[in-house]
Amino acid sequence: DSATAFGCLMSDMWLGEFDYVSPEAFHSIFGKRYPAFSRRTQHDAQEFLICVLDDLHEAFKEVRAQLWQGRHSSDAGTSRGSGSGTSIITKLFEGQLSYGIRCLKCKALSDRPESFTVLSLPIPSTRVCSLQDCLECFFQPDTLTRNNQIHCYWCGGNQDATVKASITKAPQIIIFHLKRFAWQDKHRRKLSTTVCYPFSHLDLSPYSTASCNKAEYSLCAVVNHAGDLDYGHYTAFCKHSVTKHWYSFDDAQVTKIPDSAVQADTAYLLFY
Repeated sequence: DSATAFGCLMSDMWLGEFDYVSPEAFHSIFGKRYPAFSRRTQHDAQEFLICVLDDLHEAFKEVRAQLWQGRHSSDAGTSRGSGSGTSIITKLFEGQLSYGIRCLKCKALSDRPESFTVLSLPIPSTRVCSLQDCLECFFQPDTLTRNNQIHCYWCGGNQDATVKASITKAPQIIIFHLKRFAWQDKHRRKLSTTVCYPFSHLDLSPYSTASCNKAEYSLCAVVNHAGDLDYGHYTAFCKHSVTKHWYSFDDAQVTKIPDSAVQADTAYLLFY
């Protein structure tokens, strides 16, 4: 299956015996499960990433559930086990948001929790902005009116409301998707905005609840997209976990790069 193929790919990469490793076998097997990614046309890296994480989660979750069932096979009518909803993927990548919704008529406040593995951040400028600007835009309060009204339990009818998202659980690894492909003037186009992102000391406490686990993040990888809507090329920058040096992955070309080169206008996915 694709999880086994992914494991083989990781093993080949960490052996250090090759100048580069092709993911051809993993791509072939993954494409059979997700036919949309089997073709040699351009696809969105963020959509692909979410599918890979979901696929690995399901595979590892099933293995855990089978082990649990094996240990409790003597119990008649046993369910999948209390831990069957978690996996190494959820432990590493899954965070929790809470949407605080306040009715503007009776001022009643309700919370709606939602889990996430990737935060898709709007880019509030066409020229230059910072990652903090993107985060501020994502977490700013919004007003729900007209067709977006809420049904207030306390008022008993549809009412205008405000909604504000907060992080209630910060994941060990947080992934930001910069929404470079956006609609402008009824046309979908790619934003080439320079987004400046910190390499270390990224503090999410301004966007978190008081009870959230406090953590500062450091940049560990960047996925870049060069090109336009219908064509382009993906590359990656990754930080070595031991030497702390940065490397560029561009197909079969793997090269060491200076820290200054990691800040790129082509950044599309940020891993902290």
